[in-house]
Amino acid sequence: MSSELPVLTGTRIRLEPLLPGHAGALVSASAGDPDLYQWSPVPRTHEAAAAYIQAALAGRDAGTAAPFAIVRIQDGAVIGSTRFFDMERWNWPAGHERHSRRAPDVCEIGYSWLTHAAIRTAANSEAKLLMLGHAFEQWQVLRVCLHTDARNKRSQAAIERIGGKFEGILRGHRLAADITPRDSYRYSIIASEWPDVKRRLTERLQCESHHEREP
Repeated sequence: MSSELPVLTGTRIRLEPLLPGHAGALVSASAGDPDLYQWSPVPRTHEAAAAYIQAALAGRDAGTAAPFAIVRIQDGAVIGSTRFFDMERWNWPAGHERHSRRAPDVCEIGYSWLTHAAIRTAANSEAKLLMLGHAFEQWQVLRVCLHTDARNKRSQAAIERIGGKFEGILRGHRLAADITPRDSYRYSIIASEWPDVKRRLTERLQCESHHEREP
């Protein structure tokens, strides 16, 4: 899957396939106030970054994940990371138009974090627009899922603003960044909702870009 995944390029950022050589840049990007990452597993040492990338690439090699480094186009700096994961291919019957597809039928977007200076900028909206566009328009997935820590109200509000539909709470769902069993809010976007979500994201990106240009 990694050889098939292109660099996804926007106007401010590009998403390039994550590689071991990104480790040092991830550590630099995560430096700063640790409270910024209380809900997200973010590598803050070279050892942690190497393990983080190794785990991500294991998912890539298994065909279940596609991890990225988020790179600022202006100066080439790595400003965070994100990935597709839990990529599933359904067992469509022979003769069905989706039979033997190599692309996933459904996937999740997560493991998303940004360096301090990029938080509340257009970088996150553009990353989501690039990833959702690739998932729905290139892979032609049927659903994209997003989960967030039940305590992370800012993330929940951001997903709801772009049109993610709340499906419920998964109790004790995953290991949280604070090493406790995490309850997760589950959201999804299905293919028929993508045009509206794309419109919302595009409008949000334009608004955020306008504020960034203000003195």
